[in-house]
Amino acid sequence: MSFTGRVREAGRRLFGTAPAPSTLPGPTAPVAPGGVPREVLRQVRLIELRTRGWVNSLFSGEYHSVFKGQGMEFAEVREYQHGDDVRAIDWNVTARTGHPYIKKHVEERELTVMLLVDLSGSEQFGTRGRLKAELAAELAAVLALSAIRNNDRVGLLIFTDRVEHVVPPKKGRRHVLRLIRDLLAFRPRGRGTDIAAALDYTARMLSHRSILFVLSDFQLGPDDQPAFDSFRRVLKLAANRHDLVAIRMLDRAEEALPDAGLLLLTDPETGEDVAVDTGREDIRTRYGSRSDAEQNALRSLFRRLAVDEVEVRTDTSYVGPLLSFFRARERKRSR
Repeated sequence: MSFTGRVREAGRRLFGTAPAPSTLPGPTAPVAPGGVPREVLRQVRLIELRTRGWVNSLFSGEYHSVFKGQGMEFAEVREYQHGDDVRAIDWNVTARTGHPYIKKHVEERELTVMLLVDLSGSEQFGTRGRLKAELAAELAAVLALSAIRNNDRVGLLIFTDRVEHVVPPKKGRRHVLRLIRDLLAFRPRGRGTDIAAALDYTARMLSHRSILFVLSDFQLGPDDQPAFDSFRRVLKLAANRHDLVAIRMLDRAEEALPDAGLLLLTDPETGEDVAVDTGREDIRTRYGSRSDAEQNALRSLFRRLAVDEVEVRTDTSYVGPLLSFFRARERKRSR
């Protein structure tokens, strides 16, 4: 684990607060008749209400214009009209009727969308507003609801240092609400992060080109070379076969070490404790340099592999970054 990884939680002291407590119910929470805690069902409804407005007014149209179907499918034949492309003439129907007819095609809209959501230990971090895991759940809801409005199939894969939970792609609002419920209620066994394993599992599960949204903080330091090399190798394979979008969840406290004196810090993924004198300028500088190196290595990798990247933060709205991504991608497609 890199030095940066060991001091991720230092930002909590800077703001004088612990991370926002998880709102997931405990084992003795009241449950609905179907065995799902009532608090989880309440959160599902709240997230749907909170995101439905954005989906209806903004994201659904942007999603449709950016993510196209895999081709064209036959719809009907109609009589030839002046100006129609003669290459579209249906010669069989024309011969039977004695009048020229053309084949009419429409875009094959149906797509498969997979949401790969990181619920490792570092996702249970957030110094302002909410945890990264809570932000991931809301973003997943927006993407899933946008997809089903376009009659696409949506699936879910939850991962840590292993693949923890998989829901195969299906259509419909009830299915999407089930995905949101699973994200809120699931208690992962692992604490580490293995994005490569999640991508590899997804690539083997899907038999055709799909849209993959990977929601994670992507904490893979450049000094953790074996893990980074494995991630790079699998990412390249997945990006060649699928339409891959990396959504990075960030917290500002992770980017700069505060001047807060001597701290005993705990790595959220390994449980390792380390004492750090944050009062030393050289320590803070070293931390900032490592953090910048991680960010730059990831951005460079995504650019090299033509993987779209969206950065969202726990303390600000995700609406702006997501809309900017959709619009930038639409401009790229129209060139």
